[in-house]
Amino acid sequence: MVDRLTALDASFLTLEGRHTPMHVGQVLIFERPPGFDPANVVERIGARLAANPRLRQRVRSVPGRVANPVWVDDAAFDLDYHVRRSALPAPGSPAQLGEFVARVNAKLLDREHPLWEAYVVEGVADNHFAVVTKTHQAMIPELTSLDIAGLILDEESGAAGDGRWAPRPEPGSSGLLVEAIADAVRSPAGVVDTVRGGLGELRANGRRALGVGATLARAVRSSSDSPLAAEPGSARRFAMVETDLAVYREVRARLARVNADVNVNDIALAAVAGALRGWLGSRGEFVRATTSLRAVVPVTMATSAGLGGSVQPVFVDLPIGENAPRVRLLQIAHAMHSQVGDAALAADRLAELGGFSAPTLHSLGARVGSALGRRLFDLAVTNVPGPQRQLHCAAAPLIATYPVTPLAPGHALAIGLTSYRGRVFYGLNADRDALPDLEVLAAVIPDALAELLETAAA
Repeated sequence: MVDRLTALDASFLTLEGRHTPMHVGQVLIFERPPGFDPANVVERIGARLAANPRLRQRVRSVPGRVANPVWVDDAAFDLDYHVRRSALPAPGSPAQLGEFVARVNAKLLDREHPLWEAYVVEGVADNHFAVVTKTHQAMIPELTSLDIAGLILDEESGAAGDGRWAPRPEPGSSGLLVEAIADAVRSPAGVVDTVRGGLGELRANGRRALGVGATLARAVRSSSDSPLAAEPGSARRFAMVETDLAVYREVRARLARVNADVNVNDIALAAVAGALRGWLGSRGEFVRATTSLRAVVPVTMATSAGLGGSVQPVFVDLPIGENAPRVRLLQIAHAMHSQVGDAALAADRLAELGGFSAPTLHSLGARVGSALGRRLFDLAVTNVPGPQRQLHCAAAPLIATYPVTPLAPGHALAIGLTSYRGRVFYGLNADRDALPDLEVLAAVIPDALAELLETAAA
């Protein structure tokens, strides 16, 4: 029996446009210990591919598109094609790494090959090296236990496994048609469960999360003059921001003393709101007291089975026009709690799930943005708590991890956050032409967080 893509997963191949790649990524930065050769990363990935066969499979269309595509083993799989080596020119600054990430993530993955890539980047400042990953969202459901980062990382410097593999024969066109007919006989209702059905499922999920009727009507923005509304072009900018998780916890603790209930995600959103306010000011744009930008914030809902519930979109109007940082935070916290309540999966449970991988959960969040109309929100902000323990690639300790989330059609900015080992890392992915001043927005995020700390107990 063939391994067929679900309608939902196939829809991400259909939704993908020339300038809107549907892959998610990650920037992993490692300290380079004496004698460590980053080329070992390539060997490490190759030796562990057997743990996830999907990484050696490509998408094959069914003749006539009478059924969803299937996964087939890539008999010509070439590890060196998927794991590439590069180097930054001196001094290997964060800005240079960001340019590299922007360049490789703007390019579509080649559907003639398995839908993932990794780049081992040497020459990063302070004796560091980086691994930059790209994984198509159509693959993500199959990677919930182990993705590319999972192939690289260990809690301790462990040895790689056995990389032996033999591809299964690829079915011919006639065989694919026979299987499609057999699937239709086994499940007649599945005949209409095509890619079009997957697109419908995406939109239906968004509508169910919003509710129907009046709720959906309220969600639609009446104007499209947002500074973040733009059709993405072919090029990107990427910026990285590192902050201290202890600051978020201190803001929460100070507000708890005055019976104000906020969490780390609320504080991060308030920092983004404050940064957007400063960024608009730097552009000379007039910010009214009522100015807001709507963020869609994917939230993983708790169920009795753990993560097995769903990722639901929460819409929050970030109060850019509010001058007081503390009031801004409290308004965001109220908006989040009024929609989510206690149903969100706790950060510690998310971070400690077996097989947790930040790109997997960021992808689930990115799916929410892809499912919704461009008039429903101005930017997507995904926040995935990561492990607080030290991770390694062999003997090289992981010191930072920045998510790269895709731009939805009609949107110029997407922000991803991942916490790891006492730090919170922001990855800002933007259209190159629409946000030539992305570095200004990135630079004011720490300032906005400092303002929250200063005013939390005021």
